[in-house]
Amino acid sequence: MPRGDGSGPPGGGRPGSGRGAGGAGRMGGDRPGSGPSGNCVCPACGAKATHQIGKPCNTISCPNCGARMTRE
Repeated sequence: MPRGDGSGPPGGGRPGSGRGAGGAGRMGGDRPGSGPSGNCVCPACGAKATHQIGKPCNTISCPNCGARMTRE
C-alpha cells in the first residue's frame, strides 16, 4: 500500500499478480527462438546446426550455401 490507506493495487498486490506474471520468462517460453536450446536452420537450403548459447543464429553463415541462419 503506497500511502497505508488501503488504496493499493487491485487484487491486493499478491505475488505473481503483476504484469508479465506466469513464469514463462522474458520471451514467453514457447515461441521459436526462446530459451538457450534449439537449432539454427538455413532458410535457403534447410540445413540445421545446433544453436550456440550467446551467439544469435542470424550471425552464423550456413555451412552448405553461406546464407544467414535463422532460429528454428
